[in-house]
Amino acid sequence: MSATTTEDAAKSAVNGGSMYEGGAVTVLSPTDLSEMLAAGTKEVHEKAENTQFVKDFLRGRIRKELFKLGHVALYFTYSALEEEIERNKDHPQFAPLYFPNELHRRDALARDLEYFYGHDWQSQTVCSPATRSYVERIQQLGREDPVLLVAHAYTRYMGDLSGGQVLRKVAQRAMKLPSTGEGLYFYQFDGIHNAKAFKQLYRSRMNELELDVKTKEKVVEEANRAFHFNMEVFGELEEFGKTLQDDVMDETPLHGEVEGDISQCPCHAAKSVATGGSAFICQMAKSVLKNPSGQVLLAAWIAALAGLAAWYLM
Repeated sequence: MSATTTEDAAKSAVNGGSMYEGGAVTVLSPTDLSEMLAAGTKEVHEKAENTQFVKDFLRGRIRKELFKLGHVALYFTYSALEEEIERNKDHPQFAPLYFPNELHRRDALARDLEYFYGHDWQSQTVCSPATRSYVERIQQLGREDPVLLVAHAYTRYMGDLSGGQVLRKVAQRAMKLPSTGEGLYFYQFDGIHNAKAFKQLYRSRMNELELDVKTKEKVVEEANRAFHFNMEVFGELEEFGKTLQDDVMDETPLHGEVEGDISQCPCHAAKSVATGGSAFICQMAKSVLKNPSGQVLLAAWIAALAGLAAWYLM
């Protein structure tokens, strides 16, 4: 199936409150959390999916340095999210979505960062200002309102499982990374053997959470907030990217069959938001100077943004 056909198939998957998947029809209600999220995040999704960066990335135009920095942002974000998930794994309004062996990404990101930076990667990485804001929000929710972790977990993990698979192939081809997976462990879900079936299970579990309409509306609001946190991080990376020379780019168009759903590609959740992050640029420059040979592309962070697109395309 071509990339275009894959995208069209994904967009037609949701039709009139019903979804066809795996040969079965699941009838959804407008008050199901997944449907409320789809409608409630549609506007920000549509704004994000048509950015020039999305088009460039899917053509394989890769800024190698930014991939590494994107992985750093992801590592700090997932470390916070998974710490709060562990803290609240028995909470009745989150427990049904607790799948650590299948979904958790922190250890995979650590392996990728070791590949890119070397054994002392932790001494070479910093949490950017925008990432810190995102982390602090997740930590606040874990302490004060754990049900809203549902918004962050769903956007992140379901997107990684969907569109992230497309970006894995783009990144591997553009950067000529090893076929054995080094540098791309973030995208590999070894505990999930059937991604489509698992996404259906996760969606079903989410819709079965005992939440009133007001609480569901709060989850939708938090999902929109997650979009904006991620776009702020993307804005920092965009600003840093402006300081890089064009010769760090490689263009390798994506052709032929791909796994995953290109319409759920994490790039669809990316939107350039200039944040004037001079402190961040300084920090990143120091990081580059420490290890000039370990440079790789922006896709990692954008890949995590896949979940933001997955709200209404799953």
